[in-house]
Amino acid sequence: MEFEYSNHFIKKMKYRKDIEHFMIEYCIINSEKIKDREWEETWNAITKIPPSGRILKVVYQIKGQNIKILTAYWLF
Repeated sequence: MEFEYSNHFIKKMKYRKDIEHFMIEYCIINSEKIKDREWEETWNAITKIPPSGRILKVVYQIKGQNIKILTAYWLF
C-alpha cells in the first residue's frame, strides 16, 4: 500500500509519534469502509490496534493506487 500524507497530518505527526505507519495500514485493512458524513469520496477506518488495545481512527481518500491519509488519531 502506497501512502501519501496531507499537510495537516504531517504537522500533527509531531504530536502523535505513537501512531506508526504499520498501525495506519492495519486499521485500513481490518476495518470496514465507512463513508464520511461531511466530505465526498472520503472514508473512515476505525479499529482496535492489538498490542495496545487502543482504538485508532483513520480518515483517508483513495487516489488511484495511492491512499491519501488526511488524519489519524486515538479515540480512547
